[in-house]
Amino acid sequence: MMVPRPIRFGIQTPPQLTSWESLKRVWQLGEQLGFQTAWVFDHFFPIFTDPGGPCLEAWTTLAALAPHTERMQVGVLVTGNTYRPPALLAKMAVSVDHASGGRLIFGLGAGWFELEHRAYGIPFPRVGERIRRLDESLSVIKLLWTEKQATFKGRYYEVSDAYCEPKPLQRPHPPIMVGGGGERMTLRVVARHADLWNTFGSPETFKRKIALLEGYCREIGRDPATIEKSVLLQLKLTADRPEAERYLRGFAEARSLPLEEARHRFLAGPVEEIERQIRAYVEVGVTHFIFTLFTPYDEESLRRFAEQVMPVFPSGA
Repeated sequence: MMVPRPIRFGIQTPPQLTSWESLKRVWQLGEQLGFQTAWVFDHFFPIFTDPGGPCLEAWTTLAALAPHTERMQVGVLVTGNTYRPPALLAKMAVSVDHASGGRLIFGLGAGWFELEHRAYGIPFPRVGERIRRLDESLSVIKLLWTEKQATFKGRYYEVSDAYCEPKPLQRPHPPIMVGGGGERMTLRVVARHADLWNTFGSPETFKRKIALLEGYCREIGRDPATIEKSVLLQLKLTADRPEAERYLRGFAEARSLPLEEARHRFLAGPVEEIERQIRAYVEVGVTHFIFTLFTPYDEESLRRFAEQVMPVFPSGA
């Protein structure tokens, strides 16, 4: 199969139940090992565990982590659109783009974690409204990044002769990642706005969603090959198959997932099995693999993956 773009690998480190020094260390390790992207997540409470534990805020954490790396692109995978007004997000993103030397990927999604919305008094509309808000927010943000003064009056958001200076270092603006897999609405937002798209699921799920996305792109006259497709996974590289199965079952239980669904969110097993699973995604068009690292960070799997798996695939490094 001809791969339309280089294969890329990234790490996501949710800033929960960890220390600042541990976060900084694993980002620096990721860069040393050749990972091309690094991400935090956007939650105020820990997820898939005790919500009363420690959790650092995403964008301030990202701004502080970025200068400790030099080459990796950095971002929030993904920002919850419901948490901040789009004009504020535009300003925050510009600041991080400058602080990172032009390495920001701007990730945005509709928002999903109802618990923290309720706890913080943040409105949590129905899913359709959240996706329409996402669409409008991206329109506002792109205007602020590219126009001297931006004016927009939509159903949910409004700016009037608004300045956003300085502009991003990256022109016309930082690449935009849209997170989410909804087939009727979210993928249309991806087609309209995204340079990168991220979701999770099996290769078969991606094949179906990519076909839909390609159709939505054609409807608006866009080349779907201009959108990088990425998958969010967890990783456990081990030759001990019973150990891999234990990790997988623990992952499924923590997230209340059926075991078969969990298998499509977790790469577990020896090197040859990990390679096979990655190739299955590549065959349907996924070229960016991002591994979530929950604490305690499995640095050994990360090192072995970088040394034994990454060289097998054409890299964009």
